[in-house]
Amino acid sequence: MFFLVYLTIMALSFFSRSTAKSQTDNDFAMYPFLPSARATLLCSVGCMMVMSLLMVASASIPFALSRGMTELYFFERQLWYMIFGLLVAAIPYRFVSLKTLYKTETQFVLLGVTGLLLILTLFGTPINGSKRWLNLGIINFQVAELAKLVVIVFVADFVVRRSFEVRNGWDGFLRISLVMGLLTMLLLFQPDFGSLVVIVGTVFAIFYIAGAPYKQFMALGAVVGCLAVLAVTLVQYRLTRVLSFVDPFDDIQDTDYQLARSLIAFGRGQFTGVGYGESVQKLSHLPEAHTDFLLAITGEELGFVGVAMILILEALIIGSAMRISYNALKRRQMRMSYTAFGIAIIFIAQTIINAAMNMGAMPTKGLTMPFFSYGGSSIVISMIMVALLLKINKESPHIETSQCRYY
Repeated sequence: MFFLVYLTIMALSFFSRSTAKSQTDNDFAMYPFLPSARATLLCSVGCMMVMSLLMVASASIPFALSRGMTELYFFERQLWYMIFGLLVAAIPYRFVSLKTLYKTETQFVLLGVTGLLLILTLFGTPINGSKRWLNLGIINFQVAELAKLVVIVFVADFVVRRSFEVRNGWDGFLRISLVMGLLTMLLLFQPDFGSLVVIVGTVFAIFYIAGAPYKQFMALGAVVGCLAVLAVTLVQYRLTRVLSFVDPFDDIQDTDYQLARSLIAFGRGQFTGVGYGESVQKLSHLPEAHTDFLLAITGEELGFVGVAMILILEALIIGSAMRISYNALKRRQMRMSYTAFGIAIIFIAQTIINAAMNMGAMPTKGLTMPFFSYGGSSIVISMIMVALLLKINKESPHIETSQCRYY
């Protein structure tokens, strides 16, 4: 199967080369057997979406039937989310100029809209004890997913526009801290601690490669670490999650239930799995297995081979984003480079956290695996991120050197 995936990537790569206007349109053009970043990204995302549909269909059937729904209810919803995500992602790819996106006015409009939507979620109907979603009729939209994308674009522009302040002193960090402080409060009110950790980590990563002094990271790392400890110890359910992670089998019938069942699923799957559709843990043992614990069901049904395939595809997606970032960096298009890098960091963080949570290496957290876990907001925003990567990859070779300061 991996051979077929590689052949598909190669076919897309050669097609993209044959339609390129010049050699600069394609990175690594001198290596005929290395697929382009665009081809690798498209093929990997496509394979992930297919795997997602297959596993959501398998994992969600018992849950759907227990709620009086049709067998393939969640499969159909996931397919609809993917189609809707493709349509929405086509808008920025086709009609939004990167130069317009990086204007200061656009940045603050996006931040203002995101902040307003986060406030509106606080007046919504709680789902599983949290107010993270806006009911838009066709989709329950999780605004924190939009916040991730908006923060990436804002910080990528900020570290270029305020490069002197970022690299020389504390002014850059203090300015961005005002924005992040407001965002932090809104996310904690929901509460959505997982998304907050991913966003803060991404901001730190972008500041790091932008050349911020080490002493700032040490000082702010200490502050953030203290705040994280307080956030965990002062809220009972977070403390319970951390303690359950330390020993996932000490209270298997209560606080450790999900994590213990996830580990049992991996244990049953071993190397090749028990067979597609043959999972036992999805039979109401692992609650809502088609969402955050979909990787555990994959491990049970497809074994180590299936889990490795998912993680390799995620790695190819992340690697493609990094290549696009590096190519923009070589052309001195700093905003584009930092944007692609930030998207890669988001994918890295969510992949590692979701996989580690499923495997018992981290406390359980409600973060989806990009392009794989069930969820409309995650799929739609991830599609927009891919569209932005493809747009950067497409336009980067054609931007004149004199215009790089706008990108």
